[in-house]
Amino acid sequence: MRPGRRAVKMDVNQPKQEHLLALKVMRLTKPTLFTNLPVTCEERDLPGDLFSQLMKDDPSTVKGAENFMLGEMLTLPQNFGNIFLGETFSSYISVHNDSVQVVKDILVKADLQTSSQRLNLSASNAAVADLKPDRCIDDVIHHEVKEIGTHILVCAVSYTTQAGEKMYFRKFFKFQVLKPLDVKTKFYNAETDEVFLEAQIQNITTTPMYMEKVSLEPSIMYNVTELNTVNTRGSSCSTFGKMTYLQPMDTRQYLYCLKPKPEFAEKAGVIKGVTVIGKLDIVWKTNLGERGRLQTSQLQRMAPGYGDVRLSLEMIPDTVNLEEPFEVTCKITNCSSERTMDLVLEMCNTNAIHWCGISGRQLGKLSPNSSLHLALKLLASMQGLQSISGLRLMDTFLKRTYEYDDIAQVCVVFSHLKPES
Repeated sequence: MRPGRRAVKMDVNQPKQEHLLALKVMRLTKPTLFTNLPVTCEERDLPGDLFSQLMKDDPSTVKGAENFMLGEMLTLPQNFGNIFLGETFSSYISVHNDSVQVVKDILVKADLQTSSQRLNLSASNAAVADLKPDRCIDDVIHHEVKEIGTHILVCAVSYTTQAGEKMYFRKFFKFQVLKPLDVKTKFYNAETDEVFLEAQIQNITTTPMYMEKVSLEPSIMYNVTELNTVNTRGSSCSTFGKMTYLQPMDTRQYLYCLKPKPEFAEKAGVIKGVTVIGKLDIVWKTNLGERGRLQTSQLQRMAPGYGDVRLSLEMIPDTVNLEEPFEVTCKITNCSSERTMDLVLEMCNTNAIHWCGISGRQLGKLSPNSSLHLALKLLASMQGLQSISGLRLMDTFLKRTYEYDDIAQVCVVFSHLKPES
């Protein structure tokens, strides 16, 4: 048995059998910190300073912090406890010879039965030649729990008596694996092919967790940037502070930005159909450093529907001067995988935004899954936050017109009110 752990006997739903060997199976768990319940009163009350003195003399309290629920002692576990998904299940198996004769060819086998599979956890499948009286065979098994629900540990022992009789028995140990975290995800598709992932992680256990790592492993087509840190005085620190503890039933939100890799960025049809984004890798620690780890299945988003032609803004200023021309850069993409388009650009003015240039000009032919960049000039005639609208693309082959309104917004100010750069 490992130091610092205590074996907790597991419940057995199996009638006793008369055998020469005895089987004991116990779960290995770490102890917990003892918490003291302070009892205090005011000095003018009848007990006076009796309670305060008793707490100071109590060896389980922390000196100088007797009134807090703190302790320096460890409490050995008194029951089987809870097992959570992602944790490592450890068990101590002992086969003891209770008889007065030597037993031969002892084989101990431990299997874990889940709802979907049966796993062999035995460190060795070789039989022990003999076992003398009052001697035992010990083994410690470990298994990272990857399924929730009912688990059954099946321990089987076979041996041969001195008379040559082959004996066999087994015992079953049933336990439940609980869900430690509740993970919810939201996707936001940006016009620039970027995908923002918001992951909400809630601790649904009854004990605090130290969140060691929460990362996103992107799919092959994306690079990921974590947006969970802030830069202060040249150094980067977590938005959650130095101590990343997650209290019971608390929820924490993590944000990630995924950008298409350069070799896929220009393939509009490929990026358009990508639904698999990646998977979350979550590592935490609980009581006395007990480690747990979860990996989600592949996260999938709803692929955005851009239609046959997609128009997005590559460059646009945040603030522009009233009645002064400003420039934007548009990207027009042929999202069709089969058809070449012959496009004509039309520009329609609005009450606040006026396009500068020739409307109805030919853009030429655009091959499937290819793009072109177009610089356009505009002029704003009204102050405030104004929406850019009024672009029309017409496909001369199909005589189809694609309308683009509310493409972006700019803040229009008087020239002397424009903030200095």
